[in-house]
Amino acid sequence: MQRTRQDAVDGLLPDQRERLILDRLRQHGRVLASELAAELHTSEHTVRRHLRDLASAGHCKRVYGGALLASPAGEAASTRMREAVDRKASLAVVAASIVRPKQVILLDAGSTNVAIAQALPDNADLTVVTNSPEACMRMLERPGFDVILIGGRVSARAAGAMGATALLQVQQIRADLCFLGACALDPDEGVAAFDAEEAELKRAMVSASGLVAIAMTSEKLMTAAPFVVAPASAVDYLIVESDVPAERMSRLEAVCDTVMVAAS
Repeated sequence: MQRTRQDAVDGLLPDQRERLILDRLRQHGRVLASELAAELHTSEHTVRRHLRDLASAGHCKRVYGGALLASPAGEAASTRMREAVDRKASLAVVAASIVRPKQVILLDAGSTNVAIAQALPDNADLTVVTNSPEACMRMLERPGFDVILIGGRVSARAAGAMGATALLQVQQIRADLCFLGACALDPDEGVAAFDAEEAELKRAMVSASGLVAIAMTSEKLMTAAPFVVAPASAVDYLIVESDVPAERMSRLEAVCDTVMVAAS
């Protein structure tokens, strides 16, 4: 007798159910316990137990009603600087296009923002305030930049200054535009970071800036990190890659003011 798809689902072992749930997370970014329970013909209690186990293993973050895929951005900056270099350069070109002459730019740490520092136009009379020593190096000795490096304890994971000194300096700035580094972004859960101190500094950057822009590789979209920075609606410009599915793009466009797509 031919075995139906439903027979196959009904006969799944617990480990197989977890792999299927993880596959759904990777496909969609977010899963709902009620929908998974219906698909797997099991109880929501069982699904929540699987989600709890996946969260404990670092694969997802529990949210109300289900879970979000965990952001892959928790790696050390030294690793992230070597990853997706060409993709980040494409995002940086689009990000730099929104900059206007004589602006005060607040540039957060992060590998994509280092690419933005390189892409910023020469001779535009820009004042760039950054907590990233690497980004600072990309602008030194180039014409048209007044670079201000924020001080404080430098985080090896973020490759940027953190702590009370950096926070105080950011709170004294009034920037026209901030390029915010984001570990994760979801339309419902907002912008998030992996470290509480880092999230506090990012919140101060948002408060200090007239406009907020985020350039983000696709794998960090529709993902979660532990510490909330800002709602997605606080993002004035979101720069994404061209491989973002239409359904995800629609959700992002519904909450962010302007979504721009980098060339592939």
